[in-house]
Amino acid sequence: MKNIISIALFCLFTLLSKAQHEKLKFENLVTPDTSKVWIQPTQGKPAMAIWGHTKGISVAIPQLDIMPRGLIRIFTPYLNHERHIVTNFIAMEPVPAGQEQRGLSELEMSSWDPGIRGKRFWSSDNADQTSNSNEIFPVRGIIENKNGIETLSVYIFSEPFDNGAKVYVRLRFFENRPYEFELTSYTYENSTELNNFILTATMGNKARLRTLYLDSYEKNSADIWPYYTNDAFTPHAFFSLKDMIQDPKGFAYFIAAPNEKDPSTAVYAEGTHQHWKYTGNVATQYWISTNPSKETQGIVNGRYTYWASKSPIPGGISFENFEMKELFKNGNRYIFGITPESPEDFINRIKKEK
Repeated sequence: MKNIISIALFCLFTLLSKAQHEKLKFENLVTPDTSKVWIQPTQGKPAMAIWGHTKGISVAIPQLDIMPRGLIRIFTPYLNHERHIVTNFIAMEPVPAGQEQRGLSELEMSSWDPGIRGKRFWSSDNADQTSNSNEIFPVRGIIENKNGIETLSVYIFSEPFDNGAKVYVRLRFFENRPYEFELTSYTYENSTELNNFILTATMGNKARLRTLYLDSYEKNSADIWPYYTNDAFTPHAFFSLKDMIQDPKGFAYFIAAPNEKDPSTAVYAEGTHQHWKYTGNVATQYWISTNPSKETQGIVNGRYTYWASKSPIPGGISFENFEMKELFKNGNRYIFGITPESPEDFINRIKKEK
């Protein structure tokens, strides 16, 4: 009898939770807690899934009616942006062994939520929570001390991909590095074997990234695709490890920046959607591979018009997807950053750091 009552109560709780969930909208979720150093989701109430630096970069995953799905959202309010205005996204794109075709977390249809495009993401405080979606009750993340530096870590899982990949990343923020965060990539139980697990920054067009800063030269998007004026993606352009700047630790940097002194003053074509219009200060964006090899590549593609529109990008073609590609192994570690430093100042600093 006791078991029957327990089951009935569980079913009732599930139904009530589902009904409550269906009525919720993103703006109804509780805003995150903000301490002196960290932003973390509130516990015990339906809450926004946002983690990061109080005075620096922060990230979020999609919840409820927030679209697009299958993307880690990046916020940079220190660039004089509104707190929840997205500067860039990061998508998960695993490539199975023996294949070239990527899985696409943003564009594949969900197998868990029929009719919805984009894979479902969820959060965990550890690497074990591979089947719990906890969409409106995100974890808080774990604060630790690493070599005298306080860190905040959270794991972001994806539902399985159509190609059989089952992947997740650990995000880690460092108290003394407010403009960047670390991403470590993994597969979980029963995943297909991978050649690559590409983490790609997918919205370079918003900041109009146009110049790559490489070891002995710069490369502009207009030089790579001088005649492209279609409304699709350009072919990819590839850069090897020898093209990249490396610091004294051996880390490899793939760096991109706008070629405009003030992107916020751009004049947009009539009909350009408001979410493409850049506000705030100019910034430098970068990927770092912490253990590069001869197979390490930096890859970009470009667009002449904004995604899913005919609106031309002010100033011409710019980079859209901006990423690094390496042979996959569990524990590949990258860093993504958006710094208010100029590319020149950023490069000078990293070359001097020990």
